[in-house]
Amino acid sequence: MLTKEEISKILITARGGADFSELYFEESTSTSIKFESGRIEEIRGGIDKGVSLRVVKGDKEYFSYTTSLDFDTLYNMAVLIGKIFGRAEEGKIEFRDMGYKNPSVPEILPGEVSVPEKIEIVKRADKAAREYDPAIVQVMVFYGDTQKAIDIYNSYGEYTHDDRIYTSLIVQTVATDGKDVQTGYEVLSETIGFELFKKIPSEEVAKKAAHLAITQLRAEPAPAGTYTVVLSSSAGGTMIHEACGHGLEADLIEKGGSVYKGKIGKKVANELITVVDDGTLPGKRGTTGIDDEGIPSQRVVLIENGILKGYLHSRKTAKKFGVAPTGNGRRESFRHLPIPRMRNTMVLPGNHDPDEIVKSVEKGVLIKKMGGGQVDIASGDFVFNCPEAYLIENGRPTKALRGATLIGNGPKVLESIDMVGSDLGFSVGTCGKDGQGVPVSDAQPTVRIPQIVVGGIVK
Repeated sequence: MLTKEEISKILITARGGADFSELYFEESTSTSIKFESGRIEEIRGGIDKGVSLRVVKGDKEYFSYTTSLDFDTLYNMAVLIGKIFGRAEEGKIEFRDMGYKNPSVPEILPGEVSVPEKIEIVKRADKAAREYDPAIVQVMVFYGDTQKAIDIYNSYGEYTHDDRIYTSLIVQTVATDGKDVQTGYEVLSETIGFELFKKIPSEEVAKKAAHLAITQLRAEPAPAGTYTVVLSSSAGGTMIHEACGHGLEADLIEKGGSVYKGKIGKKVANELITVVDDGTLPGKRGTTGIDDEGIPSQRVVLIENGILKGYLHSRKTAKKFGVAPTGNGRRESFRHLPIPRMRNTMVLPGNHDPDEIVKSVEKGVLIKKMGGGQVDIASGDFVFNCPEAYLIENGRPTKALRGATLIGNGPKVLESIDMVGSDLGFSVGTCGKDGQGVPVSDAQPTVRIPQIVVGGIVK
């Protein structure tokens, strides 16, 4: 690691006459295991480390990165960038440790667990999925862990550090009855260590994936039409993330690419709806101690009782909008620029009993799991696949449905929701934007949408 004197010299030289300079150091250690067709297909492990140098002048950012931590290499980068802005000022930056702590505290570091122990977790998942039902004919299990250390120094004299742990298990199953083939998919991922599998055994993840494939195999084709839809908390917050959350990222607002532009203080959802993005939830996949610009993670209220309160900001967009950064400047790695991104985005629970919400529907559709889809951020229009759905008849879930999709508009759905459950369910994933992927989670309670188009099979 460079000395603080060397870091100071690099930052001052690079900044020149610009507004801000930053060094972002990252070291990442990872292990992955792929188990398929009853055998280990691949085991990988490695270390990736490097540093990026970023300089900001007004609306422009100048960025360079290297895998070398050598002072001469970084200083030469700084000289080249600094020439753009003129002569650097004399002096020295005195750094102060901001002291921000990551809310997620692992008990068992994945790096201290042997590969055979990790393989055993994978094998148990494979066995549980295969034993779930004879119709399960193929199982793929993926285990992954990452330990990441981040150090950020900037020309404001701020020093921040974050240790991040990601432990994950993915199970995919294939089921067939000889005529039809269906798949099931389940993901477990949190910012804790290997103790994750004491909290949630790998067999549980496998059984959920197998259950989904078998349910779809024996389901009836979904009817097409307009229905009352109950989104179960088990579906997680996919709709909120895709159809709402991206539209609240300030860079998209700035570019005019969001339906929420210019609506701060206006009603954009039913008064039952409050949406927050919270990077401080211990263990959740989107949780960090700081964002990737050194801003502390925080709880950001986006929509409160139906009223739009604010957007998700990086340092750059916050300055442009004249507000404080929200801790949402995130990047995939040292090879990328930070941009406004979600972390743990959710609709907060309400007061309705989840079972009563289902009982209130005479005829409709219950969605228990959401899949991928397409969203137009500018308009809010969306189409989502629903891998697990059921017909509701006389207040009770009855037939499993196959091929169901939800077709609608994010803002209109938020305005129309008329019942919000007291429960809360999370889903996890890796969110893609501008060629970068970052870990996130999404959550929502059980909610009722009085009318929405369900795509399926027209009878």
